[in-house]
Amino acid sequence: MQSNDKQEQQPVQPPQAPTTEEGRKSATVDAIQQLGQTGAPTTESNIFCMTIIGQVEGHIVLPPQNKTTKYEHLIPQLVAAEQNAKIEGVLIILNTVGGDVEAGLAIAEMIATLSKPTVTLVLGGGHSIGVPIAVSANYSIIAETATMTIHPIRLNGLVIGVPQTFEYLDKMQERVIRFVTRHSRVDEDKFKELMFKTGELTRDIGTTVIGADAVRYGLINSLGGIGEAISKLNALIDERRAGNAGGMIQ
Repeated sequence: MQSNDKQEQQPVQPPQAPTTEEGRKSATVDAIQQLGQTGAPTTESNIFCMTIIGQVEGHIVLPPQNKTTKYEHLIPQLVAAEQNAKIEGVLIILNTVGGDVEAGLAIAEMIATLSKPTVTLVLGGGHSIGVPIAVSANYSIIAETATMTIHPIRLNGLVIGVPQTFEYLDKMQERVIRFVTRHSRVDEDKFKELMFKTGELTRDIGTTVIGADAVRYGLINSLGGIGEAISKLNALIDERRAGNAGGMIQ
């Protein structure tokens, strides 16, 4: 009689979603670390809030000590908000020093072409390429103490000193100017005057515009904070609902 020393193998159980309170907290922490945001612990909202904090990171990965917002994280979120029928409006909160020009313009174009109402709120700062993002929404609001730095485009790293390089810079700068003047009330000559002003910035040419001045120049629609931003977005949502209801034929 032969003895069987082999033990029966137990079936491997698939990993399950965390059900404990500790597991849920870990998932929330992971979402904050990866995307910089998490859903509010209340009932579902019809408003999607997106934050652009620190430096806009584009094609080049910035050092880990830099506070960055990766544009490859923002674009899928905007696509999801556009496709989600439960989302009726998008609120974009900015406190950015600027960053990659093409990445910033890509984000601005995505916001500008959303079919749903959008409102931007500048808190702290909306500098450099943050200016096109700030003006890309249907309505823009800036805090009274917030600032926006307007300056010409700059290149980092190795620059080949040939006429084609300067032509490329000039064309890219024109893209920024056209976008800002098309999506705000600022005059092109006034915007260029602010961009090329000398004597105000310590290490650069340009202008630092404070909240009330940004409204006076026509860059931003109004002064306010989070309450005014949500109130305006809800008003735009109500207008869109009324427009859709008015277009129905029985």
